[in-house]
Parts: sequence; C-alpha cells; structure tokens
Amino acid sequence: MSYLCPLCHSSLAAEEKSFVCPQGHRFDKAKEGYVNLLPVQHKHSKDPGDSAEMMQARRAFLDAGHYQPLRDAICQILTRFAPEKLLDIGCGEGYYTAGFAGALTGLTENIWGLDVSKVAIRYAAKRYPQVHFCVASSHRLPFDDGSLDAVVRIFAPCKAEELARVVKPGGVVITGTPGPRHLMQLKGLLYQDVLLHSEEVESLPGFTQEQTLQIGWPMTLKGEEAVALLQMTPFAWRARPEIWEALKAETAFACETDFVVRVWRREG
Repeated sequence: MSYLCPLCHSSLAAEEKSFVCPQGHRFDKAKEGYVNLLPVQHKHSKDPGDSAEMMQARRAFLDAGHYQPLRDAICQILTRFAPEKLLDIGCGEGYYTAGFAGALTGLTENIWGLDVSKVAIRYAAKRYPQVHFCVASSHRLPFDDGSLDAVVRIFAPCKAEELARVVKPGGVVITGTPGPRHLMQLKGLLYQDVLLHSEEVESLPGFTQEQTLQIGWPMTLKGEEAVALLQMTPFAWRARPEIWEALKAETAFACETDFVVRVWRREG
C-alpha cells in the first residue's frame, strides 16, 4: 500500500528518494525518512501544528511515563484486533505510534503516523524508523478507500467521512479524548470557574460504538514536568507569566488525569 497524491489523488509510487504519481507530481523523502504530503494550498498557516518548543515539552513529558497507562490501554485493544495496516492520526513526535508498533510486532504489516506539524514528524521519523511517517492533513487523508484496518486518534481532529472512507468494513477506529475531570488542577490555575470537560459523545456516521473505557490516575509532577505539561496543552496560550513561574517552582504538583477511550467498528 502506498500514499495518494494530495494534488490529484492518484496513487504514489515509491522510488528511492521520492514518491511520484502518474501525473508527475513528486514528493521527496526527507533525510529522516518521512514525506511531506501537505501542499502549500492546503495549509492554513506557514507552519501549521505544534511548534518545536511544544514538541520538546511533549517528548520530555511523555518519555517520563506520565501518560503510559493510556498508551498501554490502547495497545491492549490493538493486540486484540491485530490490524495489518494501522494509522495513528495526530501522532505528534511518535510516542504513542512507537508504542503501538512495539505491541504489534509480528502482527501488523505496516504502521503509519500522520501529523500536520512538520517539526513533529521530523522528530518522530528520526527516532522511530520502524514507522512510516508523513506530514499531511487529517481532513484529507492520503490513503486509498478502505485501505486501513485500524485508525487511532488521540486528541486529534478528523472528518468522520474521511474515517469512513479509509477504514475498511469491519475495521476499527480507536479514539482517546479527555474525560470530565482531565487536568482539573491545571485548569484551576487558569480559570476562576473550572468547568468539567463535556461528556457529549461525538457522532461517527458509518461506525458503531463497541466499547468505552474510562481511565485516570493521579500525577505528582516536579516543576519542570508541570511546565512541560502546560506547554503541550491548549491552556498554554492563556497562562500568564506568573502561572509559568509558579509551576516552575513546584516540587510536587498534584494533578489528575481522566481519559475516555472508545472503540468504533466500521459498518458494512
């Protein structure tokens, strides 16, 4: 299985250092091994997605194991389905994707990681050569109709119709979203009135929800870990300088996690 051309939607043929479609559109592989399939006309900004600073914070935080129970839970689900072809949407710097690859060794033919952030994909491809990484839009997935057995989507947007298009009948989509109390203590530093995350379940036409798993655990973070957590969340944009300084000075910042993992089965 190869990628689709983001310009004409023809299949891309892999050459030594490029991917080329019959119409002559060419996409070169970066030295790290990934390919950029996000044409300038599909970008909403010059450098979409997370910045290098956010990626470094995310890698440091995830490498410390603070979200490992979430990765382990999804790995357990994936080993049950043993998909031959798996896509991780919004893969960032590859922490979860690499975990899936490790859990599915010998069971899965190919694993892809996709993100709109070029810097994130560069980080991922350099560290995890066992995964195929690409820069692409989650709203225009560069894959054939019905070509994937499973898609994982953790905190990442994607059009429901695109998921229905690329996942084969009987395949699965696994989503990871914030539960009601996710990072309540961190939110409490930023907002006077802290609201619970919405428990409304998204609609995925063409899929049937098969399983729901809610998991959470307490974290005790050192100052630099708490700063990294804030840096990798949307809350970073609202944090005043004194919030950053207060977190940096923490020696044991207590914060709870709350995740909802759902399994959706493609109908038909």
